[in-house]
Amino acid sequence: MTANDERIRTTHIGSLPRPPELLDLLTDRQSGKETDADEWDGTVADATRDVIERQAEVGIDVANNGEQSRVSFNWYVADRLSGIEGKREQELWADLQEFPDYAEETFRTDVIDLSMHPVVAGPVEYTGREEAEAEIVGFREAIEAVDADFDDTFMTAASPSVVTATHVNEHYDSYDEYLFAVADAMAEEYELVADAGLTLQIDAPELLTIGHTAAYADAPLEEIKEATSLHVQALNEALSNVPAEQVRLHTCWGSYEGPHHLDTDLVEMLPEIYEADISGLSVEQANPRHQHEYRAFAEQPVPDDWTLIPGVVDVKTNVIDHPETIADRLERVADAVDASTPLAAAPDCGFGTQAGLGMVDPEIAWAKLAALDEGAAIATERLS
Repeated sequence: MTANDERIRTTHIGSLPRPPELLDLLTDRQSGKETDADEWDGTVADATRDVIERQAEVGIDVANNGEQSRVSFNWYVADRLSGIEGKREQELWADLQEFPDYAEETFRTDVIDLSMHPVVAGPVEYTGREEAEAEIVGFREAIEAVDADFDDTFMTAASPSVVTATHVNEHYDSYDEYLFAVADAMAEEYELVADAGLTLQIDAPELLTIGHTAAYADAPLEEIKEATSLHVQALNEALSNVPAEQVRLHTCWGSYEGPHHLDTDLVEMLPEIYEADISGLSVEQANPRHQHEYRAFAEQPVPDDWTLIPGVVDVKTNVIDHPETIADRLERVADAVDASTPLAAAPDCGFGTQAGLGMVDPEIAWAKLAALDEGAAIATERLS
């Protein structure tokens, strides 16, 4: 919180609980069943208005559309890119492979099969302009309908490397060629969001989850860091026409309730992440595996003119974080960063990153966001 800020503002990470009727339609669409276009549009519009109204009610300052029309934070792009044909089963993450019984019972959803990844079988180009524009228009219309007054608004978009991490390449000769082709395609979506006057949030969990993926679980740290550096380069290329001050980035160790014992250390990865052409960084700090890593921001200071958005509400349990606990988490981070670094308060991740796989009851999710507002107010008073 800088000297001229009145308070720590609140935001969230993008996905919010979807209503049952929308989940039913998403299930039908994922299974290939034809859905009525008017019913789909009306259901999405109603759901979007509802999440905007509720964000205003619980005190969110920087809001979005809750990703209501998206089946997931990353696989929505399969409907916006060319070259996607079919699916192929992929390995579980390495930390889950050590606990297969738990993984089998936990990672199930009626909407999507998380073990089956879309396959890239042809050239990747962006074909989702109409859908993206409709999502932006729907967001604006919902804000007007609710008459909500937010400090700022944002829209999320998948990073190039989370697309390549979750879409199987069967077309390009090399990973680099695949990655930069996706970056070139996704650039169109990033520019659409920015041109609409919205803050662009890049969802890039793979910048931290890479350490426990099957491909890198046994790799030396330097190899992991080199791969992350390449991913940041691709992102920067995709953002070349988007002002850095209009971009914030979310990264995490994966929004799932798993062991996480193979996660990379934040302090080791921050120098690579700091090379991104952004002005805001969201990182988990409520996750019990990583609550101690506020110290990383003292060892690796946040770049000048960046806002740090620590996750101070857990999204993997139905325990409503106490506002005093939330304030404690914010205060720890504030003590670790330079006094000139602005803070914004957020949950660790989204509450509905994969449709149908909500770890937190929808009403409890909203209660957690209300607690976030209270906690940010307490921290503001303490730090004043």
